[in-house]
Amino acid sequence: MEAIRFEDLNLSDAVLRAVGDMGFEAASPIQAQAIPAQLEGHDMIGQAQTGTGKTAAFGIPLLQKIDPENKKLQAIVLLPTRELAIQVAEEIRRLAKFMHGIKVLPVYGGQDIVRQIRSLKDGVQVVIGTPGRVMDHMRRKTIRVDHVHTVVLDEADEMLNMGFLEDMETILSQLPSQRQTVMFSATMPPAIADIAKRFQTDPVMVRVVKKELTVPEVTQYYYEVKPKNKVEVLCRLLDLYSPKLSVVFCNTKKGVDELVQALQGRGYFAEGLHGDLKQEQRDRVMNGFRNGRTEILVATDVAARGIDVDDVEAVFNYDIPQDDEYYVHRIGRTGRAGRVGKAFSLVVGKEVYKLRDIQRYCKTKIIPQAIPSLDDITDIKVEKTLDQVREMLESNDLSDMVNIIEQKLMEEDYTALDLAAALLKMSMGEDNEDIIDNFETARSLDDLDSYGRGRYGRDGYGRDHYGRRDGGRSRRRGSVERAAVDYVVGDDMARLFVNIGRNQNVTPGDILGAIAGESGIPGRVVGSIDMYDGYTFVDVPRKYSDQVLGAMEHAKIKGKKVRIEEANGRDQSSRGRK
Repeated sequence: MEAIRFEDLNLSDAVLRAVGDMGFEAASPIQAQAIPAQLEGHDMIGQAQTGTGKTAAFGIPLLQKIDPENKKLQAIVLLPTRELAIQVAEEIRRLAKFMHGIKVLPVYGGQDIVRQIRSLKDGVQVVIGTPGRVMDHMRRKTIRVDHVHTVVLDEADEMLNMGFLEDMETILSQLPSQRQTVMFSATMPPAIADIAKRFQTDPVMVRVVKKELTVPEVTQYYYEVKPKNKVEVLCRLLDLYSPKLSVVFCNTKKGVDELVQALQGRGYFAEGLHGDLKQEQRDRVMNGFRNGRTEILVATDVAARGIDVDDVEAVFNYDIPQDDEYYVHRIGRTGRAGRVGKAFSLVVGKEVYKLRDIQRYCKTKIIPQAIPSLDDITDIKVEKTLDQVREMLESNDLSDMVNIIEQKLMEEDYTALDLAAALLKMSMGEDNEDIIDNFETARSLDDLDSYGRGRYGRDGYGRDHYGRRDGGRSRRRGSVERAAVDYVVGDDMARLFVNIGRNQNVTPGDILGAIAGESGIPGRVVGSIDMYDGYTFVDVPRKYSDQVLGAMEHAKIKGKKVRIEEANGRDQSSRGRK
C-alpha cells in the first residue's frame, strides 16, 4: 500500500511544520487511518500497540481542535503510568511547537500536587494524566471539565489491568456529553468493550492488522534451555551480541529482583523496574538507562509500559509471556525509528509450544538457535579485547610503558608473549563453568507437530533426540551425577564400567551418544548412567552387551581413549542389584 504523506491529511501549517521538524514524512498505518476519522469528529477505537506512532495519531487531531485563545481545559488524555504521561506530554508539546499559546501539563502521582495545582491555575488547555491523579484534581476543583471537548484513553487495556476501571468510568461520566471520545487499546477485553458501548457514540474502529503487529526490522531467535541454565545462557548472549542497551523481560517482580542480583554479581550494569519500586527509584533507574549508565534494564510487562528509548538494540524474553499481545509489546521496544533490532526468547520445556502459538499469531518467524559455546564467547571476548589494544596502540605514545615492561622482563624469566597472554587472560576474566550439556539440535517451531510424542508425548515426560526419556538431562545427587531416568538393573540388563567420569569433562549425554553411535543400538534402550569423578557405570540390555563392548574397544569420547568392560561387581551400591 502506498504511504500517505502528512500533507495529504488536511493538517494546519503549524502542525505540518512541527511534524517536519520532528523528521517525519509519511504517516504510519495507524496515523493514516486514525487522523482523518478524528478530524471528522467521530468517536474512535484504535487497536494498536506502543511503537506504532499512536501518540501522534491522537495528538495531532486533538491539537487541531484546541483554541489557543481559550485558557480553559479543553482536552484530557488518560494513560496508565507516570513514565507514559511524561513521554506523551513531551511528544504533544513537540507537535504543538509552532502553535503559540497552547499549554500541555502532565499530572501523575508521586509528584507534589501543589506544584501541579499552581500550573493548572496558570491556564492549561491539555492535561495528560493517570486516572487517580486526574480524579484527585477533579475532587479539588483544580481541574474543571466544563469546556473539555476531547478525551483520549491511551493503553485502555493496561489501565484496566492496573485497577483503574472505576476511575475511568467516574471521569468519563463527569465530562460534558457533547465531546469526542477516543480510545486506544492493544486488546479489547469485555470491560473495555463495555466502556466503549457506554461512553462512545457510533465509534469508528481503526486497527493495525495482525501482519503489522510485529516490527519487521526485529530479527527474532529462540533457545531451548534448562531452568538452571537460564542465567548462564542469557549472559552468553549478552557477551556474544554485546548490545549497547537491552531490555530483559520477566513475568514476576520476584523474578526481576533475582535476575538483577545474578547479573550484577557477574559484573553487568543491570537495574530492575517493577511495580513495587518507589517513584524516585523508578526515576533513577530510567534516567540511568536513558543516559547509558545502565546497559541492561530488567522489567515486568506492566512496569515496562511507557518505556520509549530509541537506542534499545535487543530485547530478551527471559520468561515467555502468557499473553501473545505481551510478546508484541516486548519486541516493539527494539527496532524503533527505522533501526534494526534483535529479540531473543529463552524457552523451557513445553513453553516451546506457547512460542509456536505466538509465532502463528504474529505471522512472523522465530528462528531456532543453538546455545553459544564457551569457545564462541571466548573468541568474541578476545576479538573485542584485541580491538581495544589496537586502538590503544594507534592513538597513544606507549614508550614509557615499553621501558617499564623491558625493565621487569629483565628481572623475570618471562617473554613479552607470556606477559601479553597473561594480561589478555586478566582482562577477559574467569570463564564460567560450562554446565550446559545440551546436545539437542535446534528445532523449527513449525516442525513441532512432527516431533509430537517424540519429545513431549502424551505421558508428559521429556525425551531426547534418541527417543530416550530425559536422556542426558542429568541432576546431581551427592557426589554422583545420574541420568534423569534410573532403570532397575535386573537379569536382562548388564552393567558396564567406563574408565572416565566428570573429572574428564564428559557428561552422561557424551557417553550415551558414543555408545549409541558406535554400537548402533537405540539410545532409548540404554538404562541408568551413574557418573562419578573418575569413572561411570552404564546399564545396557544384556543381549547388546557384547555388541557394545566390541564396538567401543577402540572408541574415543571427546578425543579421549576409553576402556569399557563389564562391571563384575565393582559397584556394590547399584540400585536394584542384589
